[in-house]
Amino acid sequence: MPNKTLDSAASALADLKDRGILFDGCTVMVGGFGLCGIPEQLILALRDTKVRGITCISNNAGVDDWGLGLLLQTRQIKKMISSYVGENATFERQFIDGELEVEFNPQGTLAERIRAGGAGIPAFFTATGAGTLIAEGKETRRMRPPRHKAGINASNANTGEREFVLETGLYADLSLVKAWKADEFGNLVYRKTARNFNPMMATAAAFVVAEVEEIVPTGSLDPDQIHTPGNFVDRVVCTRSEKRIEQRTTRQG
Repeated sequence: MPNKTLDSAASALADLKDRGILFDGCTVMVGGFGLCGIPEQLILALRDTKVRGITCISNNAGVDDWGLGLLLQTRQIKKMISSYVGENATFERQFIDGELEVEFNPQGTLAERIRAGGAGIPAFFTATGAGTLIAEGKETRRMRPPRHKAGINASNANTGEREFVLETGLYADLSLVKAWKADEFGNLVYRKTARNFNPMMATAAAFVVAEVEEIVPTGSLDPDQIHTPGNFVDRVVCTRSEKRIEQRTTRQG
């Protein structure tokens, strides 16, 4: 089994320009929810490559001085495909000034677009966003919704049609994901809510680099506990995470 580990985040991205994976105008997925489960050292390494014009697919854009906020500071991101971006004043300023293109998605729709891209599904219909600004410019279709298992019988089934919106699957040139533990082959285990968008993004890119807190020998992970099989992962790097708190709320004792 190949050993996919490298000794630093910088080395994990060092040759990707020469290989045509990183380039000006590329599409990059970045895992995380807020600052939870973000590949923070890989984001720093991406910033240092000086690649520009990035279309970034991520739930949100970090904060002003950490995570993807660092790439906004250097103006390396041209477009964000996101769900929630309310914690970043740099993002807000660039968006209002017309310097940053934004494609907003309902959060569940964003997750499903990524999952669909990884599964090879080019598009799907969803009721989320139908009849709202989200649906503008998109194909819509009236269909009968699937029946749910609970409480359905011939007398009370909802047989009426409703409007659905066509959403496309998402696929990237590069995915940067964060996991808790990996083996040398790249099998990944995530920890609790840090799992968030990372597993879907690990399946939905031409090249995947994982940042982890611990690397163990191949074969030492329980197969039933592996969340992302190593065949999806191209490189693994072990880093020391800072684990910043996005919003610290305290009260007087």
